[in-house]
Amino acid sequence: MDNKTMTVFENFKIRKHYDEQKEKWYFSVVDIIAALIGQDDYQKARNYWKVLKNRLKNEGGIETVTNCNQLKMTAYDGKERLTDAADVETLLRLVQSVHSPKAEPIKLWLAKTGYERIEESADPEKSIARARKNWEKHGRSKTWIQRRMMGQETRNKLTDYWKEHQVTQDEEFAILTNIIHQEWSDLTVKEHKKLKGLKSQNLRDHMSEAELIFTALAELSTRQIAQTEQAIGMPQNAKAGKKGGAIAKQARLKLEQETGKKVITGQNFLQASRQIKKLQ
Repeated sequence: MDNKTMTVFENFKIRKHYDEQKEKWYFSVVDIIAALIGQDDYQKARNYWKVLKNRLKNEGGIETVTNCNQLKMTAYDGKERLTDAADVETLLRLVQSVHSPKAEPIKLWLAKTGYERIEESADPEKSIARARKNWEKHGRSKTWIQRRMMGQETRNKLTDYWKEHQVTQDEEFAILTNIIHQEWSDLTVKEHKKLKGLKSQNLRDHMSEAELIFTALAELSTRQIAQTEQAIGMPQNAKAGKKGGAIAKQARLKLEQETGKKVITGQNFLQASRQIKKLQ
């Protein structure tokens, strides 16, 4: 799939761009506005966004507006032009300021989602139950769901250790995760996602049972080594990550030698998910 492409919402064409570096989709704000207010005149939709942007600035909504990046997208005259583009999170904030019947379903969904997040904060078991239902709805087997949830528990224990030992930034979590993953699989997280044909999707949600098990083994080994060595901070936890990943790699290579089959696979659940959505 090209990074620059189109999607359609109720006959309105929405320009979008995928940022490989950030692993995020960005959508043309003007195109989203046009679809929400039902305005097929591009200039009028552009003026609506201009007025809305100024109003948000005057109301103190600077953060929302400045989160809109200027990206080159193909304009309706066929030329590449800079246009305001925003990620999904920013667009959901902007939708709250658009007065349109078409925006109401999204606003209601946001309110429901927000309420669910509050519930999950008070009772984490509800989050787990929702995740299980979502995987079931998308056709995952009971065995796969069990592996996925066990892997998540192992992951949570590792990140808890990091938080308690001077690894606190999300960026540092991502770096350590990548070190462990590359060590056991011989692929970076991005390379593994590319192999599976994924973009913004969660890699673990598209792993095979074997990939989930070896990921969990690498993270379990990393945590136990870090605890034994009393690793503190990035450098020490990175070393533990390499050792933990190496243990899982040795097990992977041994299994591949015995079975003649590769553990790392390009298979994903994208097609199954699309078929489920068509039936809903």
